[in-house]
Amino acid sequence: MKLAAVVCSLVLVISLAACGSSGNNSGAQQATQRSADDYAIDQIEKTWHKAASTHNVNLMMTLWAPDATFNIGTETLRGAKQIRNFFAHKAAPFQPQNHWVSETPAYKNRITVNGDKGTLYFECHYVDVKTRKVVAVVGADQNVQKIGGKWLITNGASATPSLTP
Repeated sequence: MKLAAVVCSLVLVISLAACGSSGNNSGAQQATQRSADDYAIDQIEKTWHKAASTHNVNLMMTLWAPDATFNIGTETLRGAKQIRNFFAHKAAPFQPQNHWVSETPAYKNRITVNGDKGTLYFECHYVDVKTRKVVAVVGADQNVQKIGGKWLITNGASATPSLTP
């Protein structure tokens, strides 16, 4: 009887220790997942700039969910076909006559994550390679979602940001 009580006590102690340990791992796992999500969402901005700087519409389209929407001024583009058409034929950074490098001041990036959804804001400062002057500044405000294990833009809006005091 005494041996059974010791075994039961030992099982209880091990079970409680395992539960306490899993709580710590859960917190650590959540922090690790949050860091991984932040990094993956940040890669959207980096890929955006690479695509714009190299006129690579196919690369740009890897960032968008198939049924995404994109708001530019008063125009709303719906779905990958309309968004692709915009970048291929209308977006100034992608036009063959423009040789621009796209960059973002790091302090202007903002990322939020809530489960499998989040937001991403960044500014694109387009610099003409020949003149080395900023030729355009565009703010990009995105809703993003983890779809099939990859973070994609589900809704985006772009406009020229204004400075206010």
